[in-house]
Amino acid sequence: MNEFEITTEELYKMNADEYTLVDVRDQSAYALGHIPGAVHIPAEKIAERDFPKNGKFVFCCRTGAVSEEIAGSLRERGCRAYSLRGGYVSWLKRHIGERTGSETAEKIEGGLRTKFAKRLFKPFAKAIVEYGLVKPNDKIAVCISGGKDSTLMAKLFQELKRHNKFPFELVFLVMDPGYSPENREIIERNAEMLGIPITVFETDIFENVFGIEKSPCYICARMRRGHLYAKAKELGCNKIALGHHYDDVIETILMGMLYGGQVQTMMPRLRSTNFEGMELIRPMYLVREKDIIAWRNENELQFIQCACKFTACTSCGNTGSKRQKVKELIKELKREDPQIEQNIFKSVENVSLATVIAYKDKNGVRHRFDEENF
Repeated sequence: MNEFEITTEELYKMNADEYTLVDVRDQSAYALGHIPGAVHIPAEKIAERDFPKNGKFVFCCRTGAVSEEIAGSLRERGCRAYSLRGGYVSWLKRHIGERTGSETAEKIEGGLRTKFAKRLFKPFAKAIVEYGLVKPNDKIAVCISGGKDSTLMAKLFQELKRHNKFPFELVFLVMDPGYSPENREIIERNAEMLGIPITVFETDIFENVFGIEKSPCYICARMRRGHLYAKAKELGCNKIALGHHYDDVIETILMGMLYGGQVQTMMPRLRSTNFEGMELIRPMYLVREKDIIAWRNENELQFIQCACKFTACTSCGNTGSKRQKVKELIKELKREDPQIEQNIFKSVENVSLATVIAYKDKNGVRHRFDEENF
């Protein structure tokens, strides 16, 4: 450690008016979680900003490497600039560690029965009933990636189990595809804090896809799902549950049209073609992301940022940027028409085959409008 690094412990002891904390990560990382009070200035914008020489600035990136470089550059300009040692990850580990214990889990569970019952548990339960996602005697592998969506799904399943309307079993499954040690620790600490009894198994997926140039993220996702199916079946489960929510669904519909040239949706329930007797279910299908974020913020929860330990992977950035563009497009359209999100969602429920040029049936066979039996 050098004299221009500040530890998380030192940061806790400093008065907020003594310094300005600057988070230099990108917008998506900052939105997923940041240190309270941090000002957001992306690293590429630092050179454009004026930092008064009579101020004290502490810069924070993911692990401390980028912020150390930025602080050094600003010190050459005469600024009192420091780097947060270990970055956001270091702060996050301490933050979660301070909150372990049954009281935190009980408080959060209480909120799901009161303040967030209508916004979270009700649409969760509605999707389960409407799409027939959970049946008596099911054994479901609730797959937790370490983010806000899958973690909330786990808590909602625990609440559903508490109602005990009919018998079913849960396994809270965490696959480690090659997480960085920091991410693995954060997932485990969050699970302990929230009272989620996780089962962790390891794979080497990240290592296997790192050298792939074409569509590594798509291949990674397919491999991860295959490993989840296999482990779930080994544990006696007949279903795996993923944490995709309503906003994921409508964004996927638009992404398919704009970038894939096809009309399709993210299904609430899907039978596996490779694992006999297994199904994939998405019980968060009707839950809005803004409500998940409100739950996260209300409970001051923090989650891992990017599951991939290769944070410089440009393909992840490209995939994220497409989804981010679609998010922004939907947001812009909603300003003119508040019903736009609902309309996108319903569009794949109201397909008129008589007015489409062609479609593919469940076997992948393409049919055109000018066929005799179309």
